[in-house]
Amino acid sequence: MTIIDDLLDGAVDLHCHSGPSPMPRRITHAEAAAQAADAGFRAIVVKCHYHDTVTDVLSMQPLLEGLPIQVFGGIALNSVNGGLNPWAVDRSLKMGGRMVWFPTISSRIHLEHSAHHAETQAHFQPLGMMQSAEVSVFDADGAVRPEVRQIVEQAKDEGALVSTGHLDGESALAVVRTAAEVGHDRLLVSHPNYVTDIDVARLEEMVALGAMVEHEVAMYHRDHIFPAEVLVDFIRRFGAENTVLGSDLGQVGNPLPVEGYRGLLPRLLELGVGEDEIALMIRTNPARLIGLDA
Repeated sequence: MTIIDDLLDGAVDLHCHSGPSPMPRRITHAEAAAQAADAGFRAIVVKCHYHDTVTDVLSMQPLLEGLPIQVFGGIALNSVNGGLNPWAVDRSLKMGGRMVWFPTISSRIHLEHSAHHAETQAHFQPLGMMQSAEVSVFDADGAVRPEVRQIVEQAKDEGALVSTGHLDGESALAVVRTAAEVGHDRLLVSHPNYVTDIDVARLEEMVALGAMVEHEVAMYHRDHIFPAEVLVDFIRRFGAENTVLGSDLGQVGNPLPVEGYRGLLPRLLELGVGEDEIALMIRTNPARLIGLDA
């Protein structure tokens, strides 16, 4: 057993992009679960920008039987799923969903980013599918839409995790403030420096309100988008106790999720991140957020 093997034992990946999906994937949810189980993971959450993954997981139960791992799904509130749709959220959570992502590919900042980056546009609009429509958390007068509170309350009632998805800083902060008002403390702000472009001041306020910051292995593995030193700076600024590492892997052309962790964790150790800190970010924090220790 290596240090990395020990660290991965009991890990939880909240951001696995396995399939089926209209976007090209290297592995199915069942294959991702088997690979993660082999590495000692405790649980994974499978994500799709285009459909609710809860039904995927339920349909794959025969393939998941006997694996020493839990597999959860959830719903992303993009236009293809009806946007801020409490009925879709209700169905997802009542069928076992553990995660609600606020708009990802339907957020304003994501659509603006895609309009200026052809590679991003092609990746997030596969099979010649219709362009996502913008889904805002604000109404025409600039007030937070009532559906935001309703959806956060639904998540709280069911013990589900809420992610701010690909929302910009102002929008993400509005979701986190709403969650704080209703007393929901399972909150995640994903890749604040990628697409979402969330400034440090807003991120600090969100952490102060109880949100955790999720960074993606995919972006730092072999310095793919950012050098690992950038991740370490975030960890030092906000603390490992407020940080989660999710893979954001499973896509064609990228490492497999477990490979990503095995590639990044040694680099973090080299840069001075402690084993106890890594354990917090890949085991303790995500397990609490997804309700494994409730």
